[in-house]
Amino acid sequence: MSDSHSASYAAAGVDVTAGYEAVRRIKPMVESTYIPGVMGTLGGFGGMFAPNFQGMKKPVLVSGTDGVGTKLKLAFLMDKHDTVGIDCVAMCVNDIVCGGAAPMFFLDYIACGKNDPARIADIVSGITEGCRQAGCALVGGETAEMPGFYPVDEYDLAGFSVGMVDEEKIIDGKRLSCGDVLIGLPSTGVHSNGFSLVRKIFDVNQENLREFYPSLGATLGETLLTPTKIYVKAIQAVLDAQIDIRAVSHITGGGFYENVPRMMTEGLTAVIDLKSFPRPPIFDLIQEKGNVPERDMYNTFNMGLGMIFAVPAGEADAAIRVLQAAGETGYIVGLVVEGNGGVELQR
Repeated sequence: MSDSHSASYAAAGVDVTAGYEAVRRIKPMVESTYIPGVMGTLGGFGGMFAPNFQGMKKPVLVSGTDGVGTKLKLAFLMDKHDTVGIDCVAMCVNDIVCGGAAPMFFLDYIACGKNDPARIADIVSGITEGCRQAGCALVGGETAEMPGFYPVDEYDLAGFSVGMVDEEKIIDGKRLSCGDVLIGLPSTGVHSNGFSLVRKIFDVNQENLREFYPSLGATLGETLLTPTKIYVKAIQAVLDAQIDIRAVSHITGGGFYENVPRMMTEGLTAVIDLKSFPRPPIFDLIQEKGNVPERDMYNTFNMGLGMIFAVPAGEADAAIRVLQAAGETGYIVGLVVEGNGGVELQR
């Protein structure tokens, strides 16, 4: 039990004892994410993890880092902080899985104007839920109280994750071929990208976030704060079934036009049928309210597909069946054809 305290530091706006209380609250949540490989416990100077190299010829570490962005502004307005942690984990692990890697561990960074232990616990509850969904461990983190830098009721949230894949199983698009089929995995909505535009369009405030929209079946705030879907277990299920995933794209900021070409190789283009998957009504509302051109919508948002991957044509149906058996939904959304390495959207 630490007796650390500093009246002088507290007078400057930093309460070190609040940090100890936050750690006490989050410790059981953090430990609930532990998987084989975790060494030590919460409170050390560095998170330790012993990876299992069994069956791997040449292990390769794959890392990803990201934050939640201005979606946090909605959490502040709604005073709801238990879901943004899922977004933070998702934005990292969904990138890692694009390379075929399985995330092993995650660390978070919370910077705040005032350390409110209850709010920190809410934030970390989302982070631990995201880690459980991704099958990785939360092995550490940092909460930085920064009075005068952040308002007392605001914070920023970021993190990073590390995964591992055998070199021969890396998904890098090099085997992508003309005729490969594109499979899309549905999003849960806006996820965690494009919120600067969303906030501008709706001029979000506490009142209009509480407005109920029949087309959404929920309030605007509930819909927009829905956390990002984590695709780790869906992709791993397909890989475990020995289906040849040749390229993967996480559809984040920049939408289809920026992210799909990242999975293409020279001489190949992705052709996507926009009628082949459902478009969540929140995107219709955004487009209508903001008078946003169609191309800008597909160049900003995921529009209903959070991840797209390519498989040989003969394995596409099997991939859909594997996803269904894993409790996931998959749509055949397009083809890989000869082209300039970009993406073509067909309506």
